[in-house]
Amino acid sequence: MMSVLPELAQDFLDACKRQGVLAATAESCTGGQIIALLTDIPGASSMIDCGFVTYSNEAKQKMLGVKAETLESHGAVSAETAREMAEGALKKSHAGITLAVTGIAGPDGGSAEKPVGLVWFAIARKGHPTRVEKRQFEDGGRDHIRSETVRTALVMGISALS
Repeated sequence: MMSVLPELAQDFLDACKRQGVLAATAESCTGGQIIALLTDIPGASSMIDCGFVTYSNEAKQKMLGVKAETLESHGAVSAETAREMAEGALKKSHAGITLAVTGIAGPDGGSAEKPVGLVWFAIARKGHPTRVEKRQFEDGGRDHIRSETVRTALVMGISALS
């Protein structure tokens, strides 16, 4: 599974280059794995602006402008928070596209409403409506959930740019 990630990262950067946009990430459950994977690629600096790693609710508010009311009403792992993360990253960077992820990687932190493996994704793009999608990954452990989250975010980003 991990072997496909560098290829997807390259495909995403190639798509950014074709569209002439910089990219940024807003990551919670992945802890910066998406931006790390992208910046592992030589020449990425011409397509990447920045990565926001906003693990705590306070960081989501301070760095991305996620509203306190959103976090109180819907929680950090929600469509609304993912949308505000992606749109906040777009506002607070020079990026033309942002990939945002927020979820429950486990092994704890899950509940009946929000089980381990639940991840919300948002892709914000200048001049386009923000896309928000939910995935429920199999609880194959923290690493599995995080790598599936990285893979899905990149695939969604490539799709948004094609």
